[in-house]
Amino acid sequence: MDINVQWVFTSMALLGLASGMIGTFALLKKQSLIGDAMAHAALPGICIAFLLYGQKSLLVFLIGAACSGYIATVCIQFIVKHTRIKEDAAIGIVLSVFFGLGIVLLTWINQHEGGNQSGINDFLFGKAASLTGSDVNVLTVTAITMITTILVFFKEFKIITFDRAFAQGIGVPVSLLNGVLMFLIVSVVVIGLQAVGVVLMSALLITPALAARYWTEKLEWMMWLAGGFGALSGVAGAYISLIAYVPTGPLVIIFATMLFICSFLFAPKRGLCSKMIRRYIQRRTLRAKQLYKRGEQA
Repeated sequence: MDINVQWVFTSMALLGLASGMIGTFALLKKQSLIGDAMAHAALPGICIAFLLYGQKSLLVFLIGAACSGYIATVCIQFIVKHTRIKEDAAIGIVLSVFFGLGIVLLTWINQHEGGNQSGINDFLFGKAASLTGSDVNVLTVTAITMITTILVFFKEFKIITFDRAFAQGIGVPVSLLNGVLMFLIVSVVVIGLQAVGVVLMSALLITPALAARYWTEKLEWMMWLAGGFGALSGVAGAYISLIAYVPTGPLVIIFATMLFICSFLFAPKRGLCSKMIRRYIQRRTLRAKQLYKRGEQA
């Protein structure tokens, strides 16, 4: 296998691992919509970065996406604070406006000479084959940094996720750690944009965590399972994308969704089929006991 292909698979595995681990906390803290908003809000930042820089550069695009995502976050907070609009509605408004602006800028770029060769269209649905060596390096280093951060601050993140008041009482810097966690959510969305796309990146953040939730009650196992599901989805989607020359994002999410459906149906404790089997066994056991008692009475 070509070394470049191996690097792409490695970076996609790390991206999926980081997305699943961070998505676990995003899901439990009910911040799933934030990831979706950041992914869609990143598109105008990418387009503006291309217009200013004049050529494709993943690092420059990521900076533009991060700035755009930060502005979107500020807009959401401003709307919630100064109006009667609730957070979910504010997220929907900002998401739609920023994504619409991004589509307008993307269309304008593609209408100019060289715009369609910029590779910027790959940010819509993702394309692993478009990753260059420098892109892979940026993605890999950033993903490893985020995974390390999650592991170092795991206990603190666990406390603020389940008992914020207790965390404040023992002196844990809750606001700072919430900021770090939000930064990780935004960062993993931003670095996955070219590989998975702005439309579907938020699904890679949440779907593996949802699948893992069916298998365990422990946060540690849920985090690692979500990371494993994300890594498996990333590698499988990248592999099919490379051999079939189709967008990576939809394939990655299809594999992640298949894992979720299998978890939903067949997980030992929470799976639908498992519950139906247990209920059937319980009914049969109860019926047998009732027949036994009637036999004794007779």
